[in-house]
Parts: sequence; structure tokens; C-alpha cells
Amino acid sequence: MKTLSIAALTLALLAGCASGYGSKPPAEAVNGVLVGPNGMTLYTFDKDMAGSGKSVCNGPCATNWPPLMALEDAKATGEFTVIVRDDGKKQWAFKGKPLYYWAKDTKPGDKTGDGFNKVWQVAKP
Repeated sequence: MKTLSIAALTLALLAGCASGYGSKPPAEAVNGVLVGPNGMTLYTFDKDMAGSGKSVCNGPCATNWPPLMALEDAKATGEFTVIVRDDGKKQWAFKGKPLYYWAKDTKPGDKTGDGFNKVWQVAKP
């Protein structure tokens, strides 16, 4: 049952983050951290190399840390860029670092993934 709950939350997060942005940035600063369009905290992964254009969080990692997905026709705006994931889908990055949600955050303002395994950090503007 726990797996089903995480899967359902992941699908909800992905649905919320793949919406259209127009010229609006894909994330905004709230209380010193970046949040996605659904108001949920965004994170960076220390193992991702800034500016590489790649995410190393794929497969089961991306289930726990859903990427901030970008639409197929998304274009860079300000410090936000678009990278192509291993599966060919697009993801938003900030200052060259891919952005992710944490599946265990349950409401806007949660930051339970900050410092997780000493490699996940809240994304800061």
C-alpha cells in the first residue's frame, strides 16, 4: 500500500509540474527556497554536475525525486535552462543544476528532503 501511495503522489507531482509556463519562470522563490508551480519545494542533487545538461537521477531515483519536467517546446528563461533526460523527456534546471521534487513532501512548505543522504539540498534562488 505504501508503494501505491508514493506512486500516486509521484503522478500528482508530475502532472502539476508539466503544466504550461508561457514566459513565466518554471519556479519561484518562496521563503528563501525555489518552489514549483504546485507550490512544492524543489531540490538539487549534489551528484548532478552543474552545466552538464544531464541528470544522474533516473529510474528508482526519479520515483523518489520526481524531476521538474518541462514541456517539449520549453525554452530557457533567465537562470532556468532545459536539459534532456536519459528517457528523452525534458527537465528544468536552475543555474545548470536539474530540479526535483521529493516524493515524501506532502504539502507546500515541506522541506523534508533537505540534507537527505547528505546529497540532496533545497534549491535556493
